[in-house]
Amino acid sequence: MKSELLQQVRVIDPVSNTDKVVDVLVADGVIQALQENISDYPTDTQVRSCRGLVLGPGLVDLYSHSGEPGFEERETWRSLVASATAGGFTRLHILPDTMPAIDNLSVLTRLQQIEKAAAVKINFWAALTLGVKGQQMTELAELASESHVVGFADGRAIENLALLRRLLEYIKPINKSVALWACDSHLAGNGVMREGTQSVRFGLPGNPAIAETAALVAILEVVAAIGTPVHIMRVSTARSVELIQAAKARGLPITASTTWMHLLRDTQAIKSYNPHLRLEPPLGNTVDVQALRQGVRSGTIDAIAIDHTPYTYEEKTVAFAEAPPGAIGLELALPLLWQNLVETSEWSAVELWRSLSTYPTHCLQQRPSTISPNTAAEMILFDPQQKWAVEPQTLKSLSTNTPWLGQTLTGRVVQTWLSQEDFYS
Repeated sequence: MKSELLQQVRVIDPVSNTDKVVDVLVADGVIQALQENISDYPTDTQVRSCRGLVLGPGLVDLYSHSGEPGFEERETWRSLVASATAGGFTRLHILPDTMPAIDNLSVLTRLQQIEKAAAVKINFWAALTLGVKGQQMTELAELASESHVVGFADGRAIENLALLRRLLEYIKPINKSVALWACDSHLAGNGVMREGTQSVRFGLPGNPAIAETAALVAILEVVAAIGTPVHIMRVSTARSVELIQAAKARGLPITASTTWMHLLRDTQAIKSYNPHLRLEPPLGNTVDVQALRQGVRSGTIDAIAIDHTPYTYEEKTVAFAEAPPGAIGLELALPLLWQNLVETSEWSAVELWRSLSTYPTHCLQQRPSTISPNTAAEMILFDPQQKWAVEPQTLKSLSTNTPWLGQTLTGRVVQTWLSQEDFYS
């Protein structure tokens, strides 16, 4: 029996609301004991002093993009999994905008072979609609029959409300998650940053907040009429937080997420014209950032997503307004969120971990991992003081499109344990 003893490690477990320093004994992938001092353990146990280290459940990413198949120069399955593991993510959920798209059973069958060989749990969002214009439904019931389909999401806005209504009517009896992005492309126009005084000052086309909020109101009205549970992706404005809070108070069956970069950067950062800050939706202003942070803490915004979006050097090394939107984040999110929110005492460690692990599983109708005796080990060991440089040779991702490229970060995952049991309910 292979066993490990982690001595005096700080255990953070949102399920039990735990933040304490204990000894943890793990044997054959199962947590055997958590005690203040474990002295009785097998003689061949690997003993490790973990003072100053943090042990928490594996992180769960709600939605991210893969390069493979179709864009292997951006990211392969191997590099994506390596990047996720390095960042502490034990569960990934991939959006369907691959080439070919994940919109039929034959594509899913091929992708499942990748999942079986991966070192993390990979599941897929199946496409809601077919083609670039997305005006025709996929075979929803057929796709839902596949166990590795976590739910349905296009990753782009569905602006045809009649189609959205039909989609939610069809999906309601299927009992799968549905993720929608609230964006009105007509209002957004050619905007590349949040519309306001900063966009005027920087001379960049503005994308107004109402491009998100107007679309969100429409989605909420459709959900109220149909009753199908929906997850709202990529929330980025203070007004959206208010609308979601009011909708939840009315009893609408919704959950919501924002992305990690929208919690850390605002429009002022764009003065550098760094193309890696070109995101979709665009970064908000200071009021938006504060509202999003408070929304996550209060539970109005259920979870933090990574929305890892790799691009090649050539694709991103262009003028800000010409750059495709998106940035990588699987390896960067935990250390940057920890340093900016936990180390500053704005959030507790449990609050951060909850939004990156426990609550994402609720949004996906999964069972969360927990650190308690007699449970399979799906957890990570994090060193909040380890420094490392963000460089092409240190990143596991093939892509380097991040505004933190060339900087030194503090905090890194040093070990991962992954349960092999089926954690879907």
